[in-house]
Amino acid sequence: MIRILLVEDSPAQRDFLVAILERAGDFQVIGEAQDGEQALRQTERLHPDIILMDCYMPRMDGLEATRRIMQECPTPIVLTSARLAPHEAEISFEAIRLGALAVVAKPSAVGAPDHEKTTATLLRSLRLMSEVKVVGRRITRSPSKPAVVLPTPARPIEIVAIGGSTGAPGVIADILGQLDPARAKPILIVQHITEGFAAGFASWLDNNTGIRVRLGAPLMKVEPGHAYIAPDGMQMGVSRSGTIQLAAEPPENGFRPSVSYLFRSLAASYGSRALGVLLTGMGCDGAAGLLAMRQAGGQTIAQSAETCIVFGMPRAAIELNAAQEVLPPGGIAKVINALDCCGDDGVSTKRVV
Repeated sequence: MIRILLVEDSPAQRDFLVAILERAGDFQVIGEAQDGEQALRQTERLHPDIILMDCYMPRMDGLEATRRIMQECPTPIVLTSARLAPHEAEISFEAIRLGALAVVAKPSAVGAPDHEKTTATLLRSLRLMSEVKVVGRRITRSPSKPAVVLPTPARPIEIVAIGGSTGAPGVIADILGQLDPARAKPILIVQHITEGFAAGFASWLDNNTGIRVRLGAPLMKVEPGHAYIAPDGMQMGVSRSGTIQLAAEPPENGFRPSVSYLFRSLAASYGSRALGVLLTGMGCDGAAGLLAMRQAGGQTIAQSAETCIVFGMPRAAIELNAAQEVLPPGGIAKVINALDCCGDDGVSTKRVV
């Protein structure tokens, strides 16, 4: 049984969620709290396997509660929100930066057209995230170590693709926040995220990094200093002319958008002029696509194990020999910042990070 602490200020919502969890058969609600202060005390006393917590609560909201819990008694946290507007989703992503594992929409009412779908998404997230071993907020800055000399491709990199899943939103924010907007290449991003939250994720990144971040749209021309988030329910790629291509292709590795789909698109359209980065996440999505980028002559990086919340996706890429380099987020940001050190004449110089 998965032991859950339920944190929700609405008594009606608590009863509704308890009924869903108990009906699933593999969850046990061992405690209930109506605000973040109670959640912290209950976590210290009950040591649940996972916490299901509302983002918006009185006294101490989900953001501050996440910060305190991850500091004092690290526990897997899944956040729920009924508010999908971009400006209202920011508290969810700030909590993920502080250590929460995922944000999912609250299940809709019984009888609603999407009740079964939203309920299944919540239960699946709880089952997956309960297996994650958290040890407090991961530090994503580069650890102190001697400088590493990285090879620079003979041809300049013109575009960057980043893919991630569990734990990656905060890492993506950390990386984008370290980039020089005046020098940054166009960046395409696939983040596994609950349907309805992609626009909020783009808005949060846009407001908290120096990079201009937008949702990808059909035939949108990619520009330097900009990043583009794959929208809900579509596979995202890019053409040889640098325009975003969206397609209702089948899911890959269980995901749409899929990281591997994006990486393969860059391998085909940009070849040796592309950089692929695979970040923390469960499963293997992105590994085969990163290999395709490397085989096409592109540069490839996987996030280092010690900085990952879940090492699954980077590990899968490393086992395929798809990653040329394995780096912490700070090192990845340095590589992206240094991409323009290779001139248009194709003469390469070595980059030290």
